[in-house]
Amino acid sequence: MKYIVLIISLSALIFSSCNTQRKVIRQPLRELGDSIVFAKLKQNELNYTQFSAKFSASMRIDKKQSSVGGQVRILCDSVIWVSLSPALGIEAARMLIMKDSVKFMNRIDATYMVSDFAFINNYLNSGFDFDMLQALLVGNDLRYYENNQFKASVDNGQYKLHTLNRHKLRKFIRNNADYDKVLVQSIWLNPETGKIQSLHIKELDKDNKKLEAVYENFLDINGQLFPQHVEYKISAEKEISILIDFSKIKINEPVTTPFSIPANYSKLN
Repeated sequence: MKYIVLIISLSALIFSSCNTQRKVIRQPLRELGDSIVFAKLKQNELNYTQFSAKFSASMRIDKKQSSVGGQVRILCDSVIWVSLSPALGIEAARMLIMKDSVKFMNRIDATYMVSDFAFINNYLNSGFDFDMLQALLVGNDLRYYENNQFKASVDNGQYKLHTLNRHKLRKFIRNNADYDKVLVQSIWLNPETGKIQSLHIKELDKDNKKLEAVYENFLDINGQLFPQHVEYKISAEKEISILIDFSKIKINEPVTTPFSIPANYSKLN
């Protein structure tokens, strides 16, 4: 009987604690509305102009598995530079991603390629643009999309932001594809840190294509939190899963993005 009383007491205490926590999380929503959650997200995003890190990654495309290591460097809103080193730290390939172009060179085959952003989307079966890609890499929200369409709620101890109708800001629209793209998006935030814990994105009327991202193991880097472990899942014609572990993370320290194609490299069509 004593054990039963103890179990009931502990259960009541846990329930009361969880109920109190839910009330504390919901209170700002009741008082200030949906905008308070989105403001918390923006206030706690990674604030950077330059970023660099080493990474190890594993990728599964359908049933095919591969692993790679390397470095990534970002000049915010300008360049994403990636160096790939499958083994022994020897660089095998290098990529330079900009808003309108992608350059890739294969040091093993002595070949190179110059393309538009479609190269990334064709490889990942996605509908990314540069803004999306850099945001997904560092765990931030999209910079060039509307911010006033979100509704906030509490979901499993986290804040949830959801919108069915997020458009690219008109001043950043470059073509019909940008104009026609409408995002259905959900974002889950840690109520204490304001950092994105996970998100789902898909394009309206394109149910067969969606992306999920999960951010874990946040590290304090010069007073800012950054996720050491990230998992992406892309559902499209192929199922793609990418796991990334970051190390030697540097924020707002000078970086270079060298990309020089040797004269003897052959261009791929």
